[in-house]
Amino acid sequence: MKIRLPALVFLAAGAGLESRAADYMIGADLSFLKQAEERGTKFKDGGVEKPGLQIFRDHGYNWIRLRLFHTPSTQPRPLPNDLGYTLALAKEAKALGYKFLLNYHYSDTWADPAKQFPPKAWEGKTPGELVRAVHDYTRDSIAALREGGAMPDMVQIGNEITPGLLWPHGKLPQNWDTFVELIQAGIRGVEAGRGKAPRPRIMIHIEKGGSRAPTQWFFDNLIKRGVEFDVIGQSYYPWWHGSLLELRDNLAFMAETYRKEIVLVEVAYNWRPGEYRDKPAPFPETPEGQREFLEEVQRAVLATPHGLGQGIFWWEPAVAPGRLRTRGMFDDEGNALPVMHVFEKYTRGKVPTR
Repeated sequence: MKIRLPALVFLAAGAGLESRAADYMIGADLSFLKQAEERGTKFKDGGVEKPGLQIFRDHGYNWIRLRLFHTPSTQPRPLPNDLGYTLALAKEAKALGYKFLLNYHYSDTWADPAKQFPPKAWEGKTPGELVRAVHDYTRDSIAALREGGAMPDMVQIGNEITPGLLWPHGKLPQNWDTFVELIQAGIRGVEAGRGKAPRPRIMIHIEKGGSRAPTQWFFDNLIKRGVEFDVIGQSYYPWWHGSLLELRDNLAFMAETYRKEIVLVEVAYNWRPGEYRDKPAPFPETPEGQREFLEEVQRAVLATPHGLGQGIFWWEPAVAPGRLRTRGMFDDEGNALPVMHVFEKYTRGKVPTR
């Protein structure tokens, strides 16, 4: 016996699939791009020089991630990522059709598992004063981006915050209560600064891509304390964060346990030897090995249960010549490497008409 289901069921299912495809985040953290180009770095695609933003857009990228430092440090070298710089770059990206993920470091310099230093302007504040500072700074910077034509579509409250943020007051595991107050102050600041703009989705970003136990410890503690957020962000560099099997296990665990969208918001791999000189590598550190790595990470994300694997961001693929270029997507002459083409098979095709 054939069961006839209403056409509406199939339309709804199709709409859901299309919605997931439209929302899937093919992203790049391009926080150094504007500085590199202003200093004369040229990027080429198929031998043709083009603006970096255009090259990524041409290859299916639809999101840009930009970090924001409070008052960027000049030591050991100047960091460009203040509010004015970030606004200008985000506005250029928005004009090309990108969506925008804003990454608050709540510091004057890099915030990561080894350091979460408060901005110099906030040194000496009490926990209560620090909570107010986070709220007001977040509110004011979101408002400035909105008024400047670059309203974020998603906001990270902190960067790789498994050990907390704004040490010592927000350091984990000692100070969960203050840490949660700081996170909630940031979330409230986003809401206060958005005005009548659509509410950005809120991401909580940690650096445990292939590590299930610390992921569970962190998010269980965060959620039971009442923090509401939309997206789990994870970093995944295999030399720090585990094998592909461990990544797949953790993606499945997060999807089944928390039922939230999951994004690998920092991913990278070298195209020449860098991290695996003295130990076996999961992929050759070559241009083709770099491409194969991203292909396999993409398969892992797409296989996440319940369709909750929602994207990948490559960390700093377009930089000036130097140490970071080894993890980027351009060779020493500025030519796009094979890894640039990974997402084309997923994004190119004709949308069916009804």
